[in-house]
Order: sequence, then C-alpha cells, then structure tokens
Amino acid sequence: MILGACGAPAPEPAAEEEPAAEEAAAPAEEEAAEEEAAAEEEAPVEEEVAEVEEGPIKVGILHSLSGTMAISEVSVKDATLMAIEEINAAGGVMGRQLEPVIEDGASDWPTFAEKARKLIQEDEVDVVFGCWTSASRKAVLPVFEDLNGLLFYPVQYEGLESSPNIFYTGAEPTQQIIPGVEYLLEQGYSNIYLLGSDYVFPRTANTIIKLQLEAAGATLAGEEYLPLGGTEFSTVISKIQAAEPDAIFNTLNGDSNVAFFKQFKDAGFTPEDIPVMSVSVAEEEVRGIGPENIAGHLTTWNYYQTVDSPTNEEFVANYKAAYGEDRVTADPIEAGYFGVYLWKEMVEAAG
Repeated sequence: MILGACGAPAPEPAAEEEPAAEEAAAPAEEEAAEEEAAAEEEAPVEEEVAEVEEGPIKVGILHSLSGTMAISEVSVKDATLMAIEEINAAGGVMGRQLEPVIEDGASDWPTFAEKARKLIQEDEVDVVFGCWTSASRKAVLPVFEDLNGLLFYPVQYEGLESSPNIFYTGAEPTQQIIPGVEYLLEQGYSNIYLLGSDYVFPRTANTIIKLQLEAAGATLAGEEYLPLGGTEFSTVISKIQAAEPDAIFNTLNGDSNVAFFKQFKDAGFTPEDIPVMSVSVAEEEVRGIGPENIAGHLTTWNYYQTVDSPTNEEFVANYKAAYGEDRVTADPIEAGYFGVYLWKEMVEAAG
C-alpha cells in the first residue's frame, strides 16, 4: 500500500518536464543557426584576404627625378624598372607580379623623408629602392627604422653607418676612395687638392683622405666645398691655380660636375697639368659633362660599362634596347639593377 501510494503520482512529474526539454533544445538550435550565419559572414572576408595575398607586390622607387641630382638618379630609376619588368616577365616573385610605385625626391632631403613615409604608410610597399646622396639616405633612415621599412641603397657612400633596415649595395671607402688615393700616390702625385660638395659624403670622405695622405707623407694642397648644385667655380679654380697641386680629388655631385669640368678646361687646365680623380662621375655623368671636357681625367668605381663578360654584355644590350642606343650603364645603375634581384632572392629564400 505504501509503495502503491508513493508510485501512483510518478507519471505526472514526467509529463511536466517535457516543456523544459523543449526549452533547452530551442537555445541550442538558435546557437547553431547563429554559428552558421557567422560562418557565412566570415566567408567573404577569407576570400578577400586570399585575393589580397595573390595580388601584386608593391615596391617603391625613390629617386631625384628633378633638381640637381636628376642627372645621376633618373638612370638608376630606369635600371630598377628594367629589373622589375624582367622579373615580372619571368613570372614575378613567388608567382606574384611586382607593382612599382615611383616617387620624386626632387634633390631635397626633407622631400625624400616625406616620400619615404608615404611609400611605407600610405602605399604600403614591401621594399624601397632609392636615394643617391648620403644626405638623402640619412634623411630617410629614421623613417625606415621607425616604420620598420626596407631600403636598398645603390650608391657609394662614406661608410661609418649601418642599419638593419638598409642594404648598402654601393662601395664604401675601402672599396673606392682609399684605392683611388693610393693610385694617385703610386703615380707620384703627392700634393693633393680636395674639392667637394658641401654635405656629409664629401666631408667625411675627405676626412678619411687627409688621414691617408698624412700616413703616406703626402701633403694637402687645399680643400674647398661648394653647395650641392653650385655652378660657379671661377673663385675655386683661382685657388687651385694658386695652390699648384699635383692632382685634385673630386667629390662633387650632381650638376656641379658639369659646370666644374667645363670651366676647368676653359681656364686652360688639361689632365696633363692637373689630373682630376672623381668618385661621383661615371658614364652617365660624362654624357652631361661632354667627353671633350673630361677626356684624360680619372675615375674610380667598382663597375664600368666596358667590363668584359657575357653577363655584362647582356645587361648593357638589354639596357640600351629598353632606353635607347645612346644610353650608357654605370656603377650605380648596375647596383640599382642587381639590388632588385638580390631582394627577390631574399624573399624567395625566406619563403
């Protein structure tokens, strides 16, 4: 009787629990529906990300296309573009095409810094190829370090600087300046006049040269600096004439070289009288100066267009085919070109 009395109402509570089970099932179904909807919303984002990753790789080119340094930098820009076009024609970098974004530093150092920041922050380039003068490089260096950008710098420089954000593909003093001075000393020129543009590279280079001359027992005939882009050399040439040097070591840059060599010749000086050794006059600058105004003088570089090798012959032929038979290659042009290929190999090695 007791068991029957306790068990008689048992079915009734079971009937009352059914709505609770239904209520528990409802949120589960709603949660599943929400997850499905969320997955559908996320799908286009995944597709968009995939599309971006498969798109072109933006690369920056930052050179002076106007102003006093355009005489030198335009051709480096052209060589950089040629390398990019060759790489794209061969399939790109890891299957992706390169998209160049070109900016003009305008021979103005604050402009270089401004354009570098734009390329990294706004254009979102993966790498920048550019700069010529050390002043422009030093102007952009803090930008690249602050924003963790990457610069390939293709021109000789004064050394005494390193950065994890810059690859220096040009010569430093032991590879260009010091051997150039050694050559003059070996030829018997022991009274040297230093002439340069007034910024960091010439002044630092000449500090090194003065130490080298002192160590060799040679003498400093004189030292003169002109503003970058300066074209009036009558006073300087008068000082050179009065100093009677054996030779001149020239660290002028840009259009100043055109004016100097023309005025030096017009003043009656020949390479036999006073030879000029230059470190920023290459084949491209000779075109602007005029061969008749500079023939017989000296230069020191790591590369010349006349390098006798099948690889260089192909490079020169391709450059002329791209830009005209009258165009020439030079050390910074070659360094600007192979810098793009160096970056490509680094990217592919990193995967």
